[in-house]
Amino acid sequence: MTAPSPTTPTPPLWREALGRALRLRRTDLGLTLAQVSRRSGVSTQFLSEVERGLKDPSSEVIEAVAVVLGLELPQVLVLAAGVMDAGRFASATLTSIRSVQAAPTPPAAGQAQLSLAA
Repeated sequence: MTAPSPTTPTPPLWREALGRALRLRRTDLGLTLAQVSRRSGVSTQFLSEVERGLKDPSSEVIEAVAVVLGLELPQVLVLAAGVMDAGRFASATLTSIRSVQAAPTPPAAGQAQLSLAA
């Protein structure tokens, strides 16, 4: 494995990509950290650290935040993976995150929805 050249952008870490995806979704919905914290049961401090790419959240934390943001866990993972694939926080990825529509209520147990923009 070779090191990236100085002109090749270093891809973001997984936690950075995940945090970026969650923050963009939250701000696009007009929600504050405190609102998402209260609704998800995740502390404001920890949620802030996740969004800034400083902490690696558990799958349970990601799921709790995703529900509040009107997303299914697979959507969050695919959006964060898109940030990783881009190798940087590309505008195409940001557009994809913004175009995911929030579900008014979470789907019933056993139902899955995946709506991603191309």
